Amino acid sequence: MKRLSRRTVLKSAAAATAALAYPFQVQAQAEPLRVGILTPLTGAGGNDGPRMLKAMQAVFDEVNKSGAFGRKIEITVEDDQTNPEAAVRAARKLIEVNKVSVIMGTWASAVTAAVAPVCWESKTFIMTVSGADPITLLPHQGFLVRTQPNSRLQGTAHGEFVASLGAKRLGIIGIQAPFAIPTKEYLEAVMKAKGGAVVSHVIYEKDKSTYRSEIDQVMREKPDFLYLNGYAPDTVVVLRDLYRANINLGKFCQSYAVPQATLDTIPPEVSEGVMTGQPSADVEGSAYKSACDRLGLKEIDGYVAQATDWASLAVLTVAKAGAATGVALKDTVRKVSQGGGTKVYTAVEGLKALAAGKEINYEGASGPCDFNEIGDISGCRFRYMKVAKGKLEFLKLV
Repeated sequence: MKRLSRRTVLKSAAAATAALAYPFQVQAQAEPLRVGILTPLTGAGGNDGPRMLKAMQAVFDEVNKSGAFGRKIEITVEDDQTNPEAAVRAARKLIEVNKVSVIMGTWASAVTAAVAPVCWESKTFIMTVSGADPITLLPHQGFLVRTQPNSRLQGTAHGEFVASLGAKRLGIIGIQAPFAIPTKEYLEAVMKAKGGAVVSHVIYEKDKSTYRSEIDQVMREKPDFLYLNGYAPDTVVVLRDLYRANINLGKFCQSYAVPQATLDTIPPEVSEGVMTGQPSADVEGSAYKSACDRLGLKEIDGYVAQATDWASLAVLTVAKAGAATGVALKDTVRKVSQGGGTKVYTAVEGLKALAAGKEINYEGASGPCDFNEIGDISGCRFRYMKVAKGKLEFLKLV
């Protein structure tokens, strides 16, 4: 996918904001749904943010064209820069100036951890893709849900995959981030249960030109497989250092650490054989197919699917609650996303069902959006890939 510049993305976002500001069948007294999209258009998350933004905008545009919502949608887009300080400034602007009732799109766990207190203190609802366990353990008072599986679900699934490859001595090289220690602990538990062990674990700081010393530390314990737990910019440096050191062990990392856009910028021999995992979209579901059609794509990944679901859930929750406030979103989101109501797969379909007096259960493009009491989803499937000659190839869906 072609990488968009920050200027291009923000320019198109501003145009979309203006386009979404007009009503279709707007009730005279109905307050607008004011949405803040706070997502990484630059920084380590810059590969995913623009695509998530496009997915959210597509849902809102479809809802407006349908005329089924009955109130105005106003969106304001801010670049969180994959930076906690910049994200907090942007969140305060969205809340205090733009008066949004919901913020969606944060990607990095450190960003979400920084922004979440600003949201719950102002009674602003937040929807996120950040996976670190501490996110939903914060005292967010119900003002937060995430469609991304937490570290427990991800670390456990990754450990089972790595163990299935025959690995017995796992070495972990991870960035300093909220998910680093929890992921290590879940990997450790799985490896032990499978007759193996995590034999070494090193956490590094971002933005270094080399991680050779960290690699040497991990390799002292003679691992037979490596788990690279970082973001794309630093993972590229780690992979280069491993290649230069002629370390040919199996390697696994999160899909966001080696997106195709990054693989295209490095020699194929550097990334050869790297395996990746990511929460899978519900590729066989009706919502997934609708999201692909809406975006004009043959397939979408988990991040785009989750962004589709945030926008859909926000619209359906406000329609069900009859109010466009953060409190209404907090109190009502589970009433449209789980339970025994009629299953619906798009926001427009759900709006029509609600207008007909039906209870609904939105089944998302990313899978069932069933949230527990602290805002975590109950489970999901995982998609595994392998790099061959610089290209990601599908391995399996679990």
